[in-house]
Amino acid sequence: MPKIALLSDIHSNLEALEACLAHATRQGADTFAFLGDLVGYGPDPAATLERIMDFASAGAPVVLGNHDRAVWDDAVRLNPVARQAILWTRPRLTAAQLAFLQSLPLTHHLENLLLVHASAEQPEAWTYLTRETEAAASLAATEATWTFAGHVHHQLLFYQASDLRTHAFSPTPGVAIPLSERRRWVATVGSVGQPRDRNTAAAYALFDAEARAVTFHRVPYDWGRTIYKIYSQGLPPALAHRLSEGR
Repeated sequence: MPKIALLSDIHSNLEALEACLAHATRQGADTFAFLGDLVGYGPDPAATLERIMDFASAGAPVVLGNHDRAVWDDAVRLNPVARQAILWTRPRLTAAQLAFLQSLPLTHHLENLLLVHASAEQPEAWTYLTRETEAAASLAATEATWTFAGHVHHQLLFYQASDLRTHAFSPTPGVAIPLSERRRWVATVGSVGQPRDRNTAAAYALFDAEARAVTFHRVPYDWGRTIYKIYSQGLPPALAHRLSEGR
């Protein structure tokens, strides 16, 4: 388990995905993991899934996100724009791609590391980890030293100190953060395909298992091309606006 690139919330944004994969490879990543919400919002669901399925066939872990589940489960609650994008996505997937989404687990363990889309506490509830209380509940639900999640479209880091209280830490992109095994950690790695922190650059994280450190990265990509596809393929214009403003 050397250097693991952790990519979440790709949301059918092929340009952002390829940019992050290339960047992670240059950073020395030799393992890739996908933390859910592979589809939804963006204009390239089939091509995005094909790319990720190739990684999965080579052993890369992939977990289920709420948008992935919404493709085949009408009980998943989404806002109207997100719902419209899912309805647009469904007929554009092959039977094999749909079966792949249906096969995805809610969690995946790699030694002392847990991968999940939302929270380790009831992963199927799709809880957002934005505050210390939510991070604490996630930490209490697993014995893993390191938990990596997505879902919130922001890069956040929380840790449990020796007093068992959970604290937040603000990561700086490009700066490695030591993750001591004497503490327990939960991080949200940001969104590859739809960042929401007023920064248009794609987001992912790289975990160095040997050094016990994580680095959060931001990667510029050709979001103008993605926006053109959104408009030309009849997806809601609001999805294009979000990419152009990083929100």
